[in-house]
Amino acid sequence: MADENLRRLGRRLREVSSRAPHLRTFTERCLNSMRWGGSAALMVIDAALTSTGLSYFTAVVPKVAAIKEELVDPGALRGLEDLARLDVDRLMRYWRNRRAWEAAQGIARALLRFPGPDDRSRLRAWASSSRLEGWRSDPVGSVKGVGLVTYQYLRMMGGVDTTMPDRVVKAFLARLGGEAGVSVPTRDMEFIRFVEEASPVLGLRPIEVTWLAWLVDSEGEKVMSTRYSRYLDYV
Repeated sequence: MADENLRRLGRRLREVSSRAPHLRTFTERCLNSMRWGGSAALMVIDAALTSTGLSYFTAVVPKVAAIKEELVDPGALRGLEDLARLDVDRLMRYWRNRRAWEAAQGIARALLRFPGPDDRSRLRAWASSSRLEGWRSDPVGSVKGVGLVTYQYLRMMGGVDTTMPDRVVKAFLARLGGEAGVSVPTRDMEFIRFVEEASPVLGLRPIEVTWLAWLVDSEGEKVMSTRYSRYLDYV
């Protein structure tokens, strides 16, 4: 009966995915570490700002896009090294949260310890070596200001097929799970394990479940047809 309920949940998820035609594009871009044009620095900034609880599509994305256009494209912020040493006050004009910027710089410094010909390779090298168990002792997980949600988000952008237990994803799966008779765990670690282990029965990868929730249960749907849609090629 449990597997039948999971299959029912999987059918429901696939029905909902018809409302997110860009789902495959977003997930593949994430798994290939090609969000924000492959800029690891911008992916780190994205994760740091997202951790503050800002509305993602209508607040985080425009702020990161502004940093791309005003700092990255002109060459003032060329990569992780620049992010690690940039004056925080220069970044505060984009979002006045010193803790988030200090976390971003700490992540950048941690990623620079990994080998690779470029920053994207360093992000992927870290992600491939990262683990869910013992995440707090991980070079990135131990950075002040990095919680489990941010850690999982960075792993996803580094190419790991997993999920992140943020409030949108958890609420989305709990709602559909309730309709299918599936009890979805509420604790973060148990939630991640549940999605990863149930994935073969659900017929969706963990990362697809995550993006589906963002695109359908947040402001993602309305963004597709608003002034924010110009940012979709970045994310």
